[in-house]
Amino acid sequence: MTQSQVLLTDVHSGVLTLTLNRPDVRNALNLALTRALVDALTHFEGDDSLRVLIVTGADPAFCAGLDLGEFSAPDAPRGEVAAMIDLWPRLSKPVIAACNGAAVTGGLELAMGCDFIIASERARFADTHTKIGALAGGGMTARLPYIVGSRWAKQISFTSEPFDAMTALRIGLVNEVTSHATLLERTRALAATIASRSPELISTVKRVIDAGAHASLSEALKIEKAALAERKAKAPMAWQTAP
Repeated sequence: MTQSQVLLTDVHSGVLTLTLNRPDVRNALNLALTRALVDALTHFEGDDSLRVLIVTGADPAFCAGLDLGEFSAPDAPRGEVAAMIDLWPRLSKPVIAACNGAAVTGGLELAMGCDFIIASERARFADTHTKIGALAGGGMTARLPYIVGSRWAKQISFTSEPFDAMTALRIGLVNEVTSHATLLERTRALAATIASRSPELISTVKRVIDAGAHASLSEALKIEKAALAERKAKAPMAWQTAP
């Protein structure tokens, strides 16, 4: 494991794990952490030996959002955080959020930018933008209703009330809830399975799902057929018979 002051990195069998490491402020995003994440994401995208990314937080929280001590001023460079959060869904490789604790506001936006979320039983979620008198700039009002539906998104964002991991599972925000002790074990097992697949194929499947999810069914089918034709044109396909 390598360590910077604010971000821990670990690589094992093609899986990069990033741990937000400001536990004293619940892993709130300051400029140093934001820029460290940008550097790490850029490295991940460009390194062919890295196939899957996991992001988690140093206990007790996943990420409390922006560090208001650094970003509350009107001229604070909040755009850097929004730009960093926008990088996550643009990555061509799979990204999994392992939410070990509270994922609040910008922290929730970061988690939603990942391909899916695995949550500890201790995880809590909230959007406090309206509570602090702010309008979202990191994708909250776009990604939250897309994931959970507009009615749940409105309740979450209008009230700023926190909700637990089982509620997050019920409304479709997270894929699984684990015990706190087994969160990383389960997430790494999923990542290892993904990393064992063809990286080119996984990247294509991710691209096709993402593009099709924003299209009508007929358009999504066209996107899938185009991707299949593109793959066939590159080389003959042989299916594996092993499970």
